[in-house]
Amino acid sequence: MNIVLIGYRGTGKSTVAKILGDRLGKTVISTDAEIVKESGQSIPQIVEQFGWDHFRDLETQMCRNLEEQTDLVIDTGGGLILREENVKRLKANGTFFWLTAEVPTIVKRISGDTQRPSLSGTQSFVEEIEDILKERTPKYQAAADITLSTDHETPESIVAKIFTRISPLSSNSH
Repeated sequence: MNIVLIGYRGTGKSTVAKILGDRLGKTVISTDAEIVKESGQSIPQIVEQFGWDHFRDLETQMCRNLEEQTDLVIDTGGGLILREENVKRLKANGTFFWLTAEVPTIVKRISGDTQRPSLSGTQSFVEEIEDILKERTPKYQAAADITLSTDHETPESIVAKIFTRISPLSSNSH
C-alpha cells in the first residue's frame, strides 16, 4: 500500500512525506521533483515554455508510472487532483491523506517560494490562493480518504496522526 499526500502547496506534504518515508522505511516520491528531474527543467520553465496543460500531461504520465508500485510515500503536486485519472490511478494502490491549512498559514509558509509559477498571472498572491482553493477543495474532498489540518500542528504530529490511521489499514492487508 502507498501513502499518497494531497493538498495545496504549503500544507506540509513534502516535509511530512520525508519524515514518513524515514520512519516507515518507504521510498518517498515527489511527483513534482520527479517531473523536474525527468524533464531537466524547473516547473516555471516547463509552464513558461509549454503551458500548464503540458505540465499536467507530465503529471498524468507520472501517475501512470507509479500506479503499479507499492510501499511508497507519494508527495503529490497541489494540482494533481485536477485530473480524475490521476486520482484513480494512485488510489488503485494507495490511501489518500489530504493535508489542509488555512489561507494565512499557506501564505506564511510559501511566500518565499520561487519554484511555483502563478496559476492565474493576474491576481494578488492571497486572492490566487483563495480562488485556487475554492476551485480545488471539492476535488481534494472527493479524493481524500482521510483529512488532516496542519495549521497548528508540527510535521511530527501529523506523521503521528497518519500512523494511527495506517496501522489498522496495514493489518487488514495481511
